[in-house]
Amino acid sequence: MIARLSGILIEKSVAQCVLDVQGVGYLLSVPLSTFYELPESGQPVVIHVHTHVREDALQLYGFHTPQERDVFQMMLAVSGIGPKLAVNILSGIVASELLRAIIDGDLRRLTGIPGVGKKTAERMILELKDRAGKIRLPEAPVTAFPTSGAEQVKEDALSALVNLGYKGTAAKELVERILRDAPSPLSLDKLLKQALRHLAG
Repeated sequence: MIARLSGILIEKSVAQCVLDVQGVGYLLSVPLSTFYELPESGQPVVIHVHTHVREDALQLYGFHTPQERDVFQMMLAVSGIGPKLAVNILSGIVASELLRAIIDGDLRRLTGIPGVGKKTAERMILELKDRAGKIRLPEAPVTAFPTSGAEQVKEDALSALVNLGYKGTAAKELVERILRDAPSPLSLDKLLKQALRHLAG
């Protein structure tokens, strides 16, 4: 099983990245929280990995910290939560907020995450409450992501929100409103954080 990869970042998107490790390119699915922390292409990076083995495929999921990977793996223990939904959950809520919502039994916060219905949220609270209290996440500021072209930022944000399960029309209207009201150009990570905060409210 692959647990950690160290190499050169070849390419990245809001849902995945490719890491070159001694000439071998590894494709990893990543949550937005990890995407925010990725360096520019061509730079070295260390990614903590969960290897998911199925009969027809071997999939790699990458995370910025081992603790974030622990939260991901914790969610896989819940019936009805597979790797794809677990990644979506970590893209829709910060890991520390997720743990707090589980510990507090906050159904409203959990069901506000795309793909998480009431029954899934109830199972998360019932099955993970004790385990969630044992995970300690590092207090680290999110690295600012460089600003790219305004249209590209807008398109990337829309793509990320739709992939997370939000309606395209609603996501488009929200993103356009945030960009219109912003006093200065927004980087992709700041735009996504503001959009997710509005949608979660």
